[in-house]
Amino acid sequence: MNLMQPFTDPAAVARYATETPRKVPGFADLQRMAMVLLAEHAPPAADILVLGAGGGLELHAFAAAQPAWRFLGIDPSAEMLDLARRMLAPVGPRIELLQGYIDDAPLRQFDGATCLLTLHFMSSDERLRTLRELRRRLKPGASLVVAHHSRPPGGALHRWLSRSLAFAGVAADPERAAASATAMAAHLPILSSDKDEALLRDAGFSDIELFYAGFTFRGWVATA
Repeated sequence: MNLMQPFTDPAAVARYATETPRKVPGFADLQRMAMVLLAEHAPPAADILVLGAGGGLELHAFAAAQPAWRFLGIDPSAEMLDLARRMLAPVGPRIELLQGYIDDAPLRQFDGATCLLTLHFMSSDERLRTLRELRRRLKPGASLVVAHHSRPPGGALHRWLSRSLAFAGVAADPERAAASATAMAAHLPILSSDKDEALLRDAGFSDIELFYAGFTFRGWVATA
């Protein structure tokens, strides 16, 4: 699946910075938690890889909280990276932005990595390959933080998506929420949380722990 497809439309890109915090429960706190988890095993002047960095929201939060960290942000969408550059201008010297996918990231050993709100665009096979490539680029013992759409094991995806959409205000009445959930489920390859954890293990990560859950969004921290 082409990750660029949802984020090349100028109107969608323009809405990203305001709509995403509204759609994701506890969005700002998710970023703060990710930063705390990265800091547990990162040195004071850490080198952090951010996959799916378009828009610059998490990079802005991380850079503001950690003035000695350096970052490489990667995203396939040129439009989203332009948005990130505008947002990150005040802290620009510490942040390198690269258009591309995980294969375009240098094979240096990073002190930590994040992949937020990105993996749910990928098929199971694509996710596993991406996670393995992330693992190759992390120092032993470094943390990876991921968060994306994921359903509870045995939970009805359609019901949980309807709840997420109602929370976001996308579809307030049940019928509209159900219709939107059907369309969303057809578009995104959302996996169950046990499958997501299995992919992290198969990619070579250990100490996989759930740290965040909000309707269909879930987040994990894992050790390289």
